Amino acid sequence: MSDHDDAARYDHRDGAAASADQPHDRDRDAARDRDRDHARDRDRDAARDRHRDAARDRHRDGARDQPGRDGDGDREPEAPPNPFDHAGSNPLGASGGTGGAGTAHAARATFEHGRAERRYDFRGDGQVFEDNTFINQFWVDSGPPAVQGAVPRETLAALADVYCETAGYQRMKRLLRSCGVLVLTGEPGSGRTATALALLSELTDDHVTRLDPATPVHTLADDTVQPGHGYLLELPPEHGTDPEPGDDDRAAPEGRRRLTELHLDRFSGQLRAKGSYGVVLVESGDLADRLLQGRYGVPCPPPPPAEVLHRHLRTLLRGEPHGALDAARALAAHEEVVGALGLDELRPREAARLADHLARHQKGELTHDELLRDCGTFVRAQARAWFAGADRPGRLPEALPALNAAALRIAVAVFNGSAYSLTAEAAELLTWELAVTLDPERPVGRRLFGTHADNRPVLARSVVEDGEIDLGAARVPARVIRFQGDALATAVLREVWHGHHNVRGPVARWLRGLCDDPRPEVWVRASVAAGVLCSWDWVYGFGELVRPLAALDGRVPRMAAATALAEAAREPRVQPAVAATLRDWARGGDAALLDTAVLAHGYVLPAGSVRSSLDALGAVARSGDGADPDVLAAASFSAMRLLASAEPETVADRLGHWLGDGRRPLADLALLTAIGTLTMRTTHLWGLTEVRELEPHGARPLLLAVLATRPGLAAPLAALVRAALGTPRSGGPALDGLTSLVRRAARDPETLRLVCGFLPLLATTPRDRDRLRGLLTGLVRDRDKPLDRTAAGRMWDAVAEGAGR
Repeated sequence: MSDHDDAARYDHRDGAAASADQPHDRDRDAARDRDRDHARDRDRDAARDRHRDAARDRHRDGARDQPGRDGDGDREPEAPPNPFDHAGSNPLGASGGTGGAGTAHAARATFEHGRAERRYDFRGDGQVFEDNTFINQFWVDSGPPAVQGAVPRETLAALADVYCETAGYQRMKRLLRSCGVLVLTGEPGSGRTATALALLSELTDDHVTRLDPATPVHTLADDTVQPGHGYLLELPPEHGTDPEPGDDDRAAPEGRRRLTELHLDRFSGQLRAKGSYGVVLVESGDLADRLLQGRYGVPCPPPPPAEVLHRHLRTLLRGEPHGALDAARALAAHEEVVGALGLDELRPREAARLADHLARHQKGELTHDELLRDCGTFVRAQARAWFAGADRPGRLPEALPALNAAALRIAVAVFNGSAYSLTAEAAELLTWELAVTLDPERPVGRRLFGTHADNRPVLARSVVEDGEIDLGAARVPARVIRFQGDALATAVLREVWHGHHNVRGPVARWLRGLCDDPRPEVWVRASVAAGVLCSWDWVYGFGELVRPLAALDGRVPRMAAATALAEAAREPRVQPAVAATLRDWARGGDAALLDTAVLAHGYVLPAGSVRSSLDALGAVARSGDGADPDVLAAASFSAMRLLASAEPETVADRLGHWLGDGRRPLADLALLTAIGTLTMRTTHLWGLTEVRELEPHGARPLLLAVLATRPGLAAPLAALVRAALGTPRSGGPALDGLTSLVRRAARDPETLRLVCGFLPLLATTPRDRDRLRGLLTGLVRDRDKPLDRTAAGRMWDAVAEGAGR
C-alpha cells in the first residue's frame, strides 16, 4: 500500500469460519459458495467489471460516445476513465500488503526440502523389535492384531541389552508397585512399549504377557490374571473414539467402552490380589489427557535418541574392527545423513532403524547412496502411519477425533512456522470438510474444550514456541507452530495427495476457502500449497484449485490463483502448461481470467524469464484491454514486482522502451510503473524467488531499494520519473508520489542520502528545477506538517546540482 493512500480497513472475516460451523446445512456446494463469496468483493468487483466492459466497448467503437451519433446531441460525452486516478496504490489493498513477503518466504522454505521428487521402496514386514519398542511399522496393513501371549525371555534379554531408561523411570516403577496398574501415554515410536516391558520384566522376573489389544479392561476375568505376572495392554488408537457409557448418540459395539478410572480400579484390584502388575499404553489424545488427570496416568517421554543409537550400534557392531562404532556414530551426524532424514530429532524407533542402516553400511551391506535412500524413507513412514485409516472407524461421531488429528497434520503442513491460532482455525475448517465428506447427513460441530493446546501439537509431531511473524515493516511476537523436521510438510501433503484420493476433494475445497481469506498470512500460505499440489498433478489441481479461484470476483482469490500457477511452474515439466494457460487467458476475453494472467506474470516463473514476462505484459497493454484502467493497474503492479526481481536492469530498459514506443497504452504502463516505485513499499512487491539484496530495504519504496542496491539504474529510473512528472495526465499523481518520498527523506538520514543523490537527475532543465523547488518550498511552508528545514536545504542544494547535468 502506498504511503499517501488510505489503507482499506483490515477485515478479520469471521464469516467463513462461522459458515463452516453450521451443523444444519450439509449441502457442500452451497457451503462452498457461502465460504468463498462475500458481499464486499461482489459489490466492489461487479462495479469494476461493469466499468471495464464499458471502457473496452468505448475503445473498440470510439464513435459510440460522440455527440449526435445516438440521436442525443445534447448529452455530455462520458469522460473516459483515467488510469492514473489510483496510480501508486496496491490493487490488492490491505490483502496484498502487510505480511505477504514474510509469509511467502516462510511458505517457500516449508516445501524447499521436497523440491526434488524422491521415490522410495518400503521393505520388510511389520512385527519386529527395534530399539526401545516393539513396532509394527505398517500396522494397518499387517492383518489382525496379535492375540494374547507370553513375551519370550530371549526378547526381554535383547531389550535389556539396548534399553535406555527414559526420564521418570524410577517414579513409574514406584507407582506401578503401589497401584498395580500404570497407564503410559505418548506417541507411537516414542519408546512406551519398551519402557512398559522393562518395568514388567524387572518386577516379575521376566514373566510378561501381552494382552490382545481388542480386549477391554473391564471384561478381564479374575482367572485370566496369573500370580506374579506382568500384563501389557496397548490400546489401538480407535479405542479412544468409542462413546462414553450411556451415550445415546450411537450404541457402542458390544463389550467396548471408553476406558475410565473405574475400569482401571477394577483391573488394579485384580492384579494386586495376585501380586501381579499391568501397564496400559494409550496414544496421545483426548483419552490420554483425561487419564493423565487420574492416579494411574503418566506421560512417557522418549529417551535421548543419541543414547538409543549408541546402544544399538554397540550391539549390532560387536565383533567388527576397532573404530567401526565411532565411524558409524560420526556418519549419523554427517550433514548428508541428517539432511536425508529431514527430522530435527529421531524417536527411539527411528534411532534404532538408523542404527541398523548404519551397521549394515559399516559391514559393506549398504552403499552410501542406498543408506541415504533408506534414511529418506523415515518421514514417508511417519506420514503413512499418520493417515492409514485416519477416518477410523468410518462413521461419525466416532471418527471425529481421528479426523481432527489428520486435519491438524495437514494444516501444519500448509502453515508450518505460522501462528498457532491460524493453524488451529484452519485445522477446524478442514475437519468440517472431512466430516461432511465422510457423512454428509450427520451434523458436525466443534468441541469447545477438547485436547489442550499444550498437548495437541504432539499429534502432528510439532512444537508450539514463541516466535515472530514478519509483517514487512515490523515483526510482531506470536505463538508459532512448526514440524520437528523440514521434510515432514512435503511428506504429509504427498501422502495425502497421492495416497488417499478421496481426501483430495475436501482438501481442495478447504484450500479454495483459505485462498479467499483477505489476510496474507492465510491466503499466501494456502496458494503456495495449492501450487505444490498442482505441480504433482496438474490436470486435477488446475481443474479443482486454480481455475475456480481465477474465475471468482475479487483480487485476492485471483492473486491466489496467480500465486499457485507460479509455484506450480517451478516444476520444469509443468511450466509449459502454465505458460500456455496464461496465453489462452490473455486472449480469451474473460476479464477475471485476464486479470489473473496479468497478476501471474509478476512472478517470473510462469513465463520462464523476466523478458518473457515483460513481453506478455506488453502484449496485454497493446491489445484492446490496454484501455481498461484496471488492466493497466494490474500490469503496472506486475511490472513493479518484476523490477523487484533479480533482473531490474532488464525491466528498466523495457520501461524506457515502452515510454518511447509511441503507443499510449504502453507509455501509460511505463508511467504508472514509475509512479508506483515512488510509493510502493518493496515488501509489498514480493515474489516466489529470493532477492536477498532487497530484504534490508523492505520497508522503503521500491525506487529507494533499487537505488541502494543497483546505483547504476539511477539514470534510467530518473528518466522515467521525470517523464511522469512532465506528462500532463500523470504529473499530478507523480508529484504526489515524489512528495511522499521527500517527506520520508526528511525523517530518515539514509533515505535523505539516496534522495539527494537522485534529485539532480530529475532537475536537468530549468522547468524541472522550478517544479522541484516549488515542491520543497510548499512543504516547508506547510502549516500542518512543515518539512524539516535542514533536510529541505540539503535537497534544495541537490536540485541546484542538476544544472550541471
